[in-house]
Amino acid sequence: MDATRATALLDELDRAVERRLRHLTADAESLRHDRADATADDEHDPEGSTLSGEWAHVDALAREARVERDEIQAARERVASGTFGVCEVCGRPIADARLEARPTARRCIACAT
Repeated sequence: MDATRATALLDELDRAVERRLRHLTADAESLRHDRADATADDEHDPEGSTLSGEWAHVDALAREARVERDEIQAARERVASGTFGVCEVCGRPIADARLEARPTARRCIACAT
């Protein structure tokens, strides 16, 4: 895969991750507001999950998105250094189809399994 295509894929993925982080940040702010409400008795609400449970879920998704953002940055560095698309284990090329599906892949399919 050439650097132009790799960069385009990484840009697209980066935009998706940033959108997800914006939504998660808004969700976290909403939960902060709800948790500050003194009348909220989320621990005894039989109708749904607790605010604490929702908070943990949003926090986990945000951490995952930040890790993905770091992986995108590492892939950009591999593009810049000319090592993008080269398996970090065996040194063989990573199939273009794999990179299309997962632009941050560091290993070929054989080494990933």
